[in-house]
Amino acid sequence: MRILGVDPGLGATGYGIIEDKDFKLIEAGVIRTRSGTPIQDRVKKIFDEISVVIEEHRPDILVLEKIYSHYKHPTTAILMGHARAMACLVCGDFKIKLINYPSTRIKKAVTGNGHASKRQVQRMVQSLLRLKEPPEPVDVSDALAMAISYCYIAKNKLQPPPQRLADPPSAEKAKL
Repeated sequence: MRILGVDPGLGATGYGIIEDKDFKLIEAGVIRTRSGTPIQDRVKKIFDEISVVIEEHRPDILVLEKIYSHYKHPTTAILMGHARAMACLVCGDFKIKLINYPSTRIKKAVTGNGHASKRQVQRMVQSLLRLKEPPEPVDVSDALAMAISYCYIAKNKLQPPPQRLADPPSAEKAKL
């Protein structure tokens, strides 16, 4: 099984494909766009380049990190959302299963620590994939960590905690 991890960003979108049997690295890289370029051209480039990677390597699964935004930085989340949407759209076009994990779940699966630093994730990815150097830039190591985390979670049949969509009805409302 081939797993594609994508670390979406409007300026830099990292990606990495592995085979799950022995954590064999197939390909990894980064898609860069220029900040002065119109937004429609930037998201099209991300979509087109992810599509080329998928056409060439035919992954079975695409793994993304669940979006998280600190209330002090909403613009960052919106910009990342554009790139993330392109990864979701390409899954629909190619009929690829899309998996989302929280960043803490990815870090815990790869390093054993849900609050590991980017450097710790980079080193563990290097070790697991038997690479001579840590993957650079961190967008690439994060994408590879996403693919690796899927292997561990699926292998151990561990599921991330369910997302709470809404508050359950209160006891009073349930009685009515």
